[in-house]
Amino acid sequence: MRVFVTGGSGFVGGRLIAALKARGDEVRALARSDKAAETVRALGAEPVRGDLDDAAALQRGMEGCDAVVHSAAHVKTWGNPEEFFRINVEGTQRVIDAARAAKVKVLVHVGTEAMFVGGRPIVQADETWKRPEKPLGLYPLTKGLAEERVLAANGQDGLRTVVVRPRLIWGKGDLAVLPEIIEKVRTGQFRWIGGGRYLTSTCHVANVVEGILLAIEMGQGGQAYFLTDGAPVEFRAFVTRMLDTAGVKAPEGSLPRGVANVLATVAETAWRVLPLGGEPPIHRSTLRLIGEEVTVNDAKARAELGYVGRMTQEAGLAEMRS
Repeated sequence: MRVFVTGGSGFVGGRLIAALKARGDEVRALARSDKAAETVRALGAEPVRGDLDDAAALQRGMEGCDAVVHSAAHVKTWGNPEEFFRINVEGTQRVIDAARAAKVKVLVHVGTEAMFVGGRPIVQADETWKRPEKPLGLYPLTKGLAEERVLAANGQDGLRTVVVRPRLIWGKGDLAVLPEIIEKVRTGQFRWIGGGRYLTSTCHVANVVEGILLAIEMGQGGQAYFLTDGAPVEFRAFVTRMLDTAGVKAPEGSLPRGVANVLATVAETAWRVLPLGGEPPIHRSTLRLIGEEVTVNDAKARAELGYVGRMTQEAGLAEMRS
């Protein structure tokens, strides 16, 4: 099989390229910089220079491909709305258009449970849930709109479109979640919200890749699938164990959830109306994603795709220590 990957130099994309090469597939990956090109080349993929704004590069990279995996996104909690829409929504549309033009058979889009932030609490969410009318934050808003376009494109020019939604991606090589927590711990900014003793679903990067590969082969067109490691775990215990793999002791400080919400609301308001640099120290969308229970049900993926989630938490933590 010949596969084109966006976001190939990232955490998920890199593990995906390695898995595709290991099974003998030919891989091309979009690379928007020399560094990204070097990274994907080292993984065994052919770099295609360009970005999500470059329709010609996308179509060139997809020419002759059987499948496309779109894992690139603007993963931020704050910033310019135009940039979020340009990358997450318009960029996804360009990926869809290029896949149709290149007559690709299947497009797998990496989505997120964050698209539900702003609605009811995300507790045992499944694929029947509808996006809230007013998502909280630019990332939830634009990722939801992107997914909507992917699913709507199913069947166009023979393209089968599938979405996977992993929750809280973690594992060795993570450049986002754990490093950010470590930085906040070391600078004294980290607090458990409401004690941190609530449940969370998680998905190791190896399990994300397992789900993507199954979605390419078995995913039903126009459908989305949640992916997890299995049963939910306590957020505080899980983060404490991840910090331990980096030799960092988890802090004890806690902040009441109500106080945290007030602080986040005030901070966001101040950053919108005042000429302040950077971004607010706390965000309402982040509180909804890691400051309270977020659990999703992956029964559909297990039933329809044969998804297992073979990487256990114990094995994943052991890998992080190695």
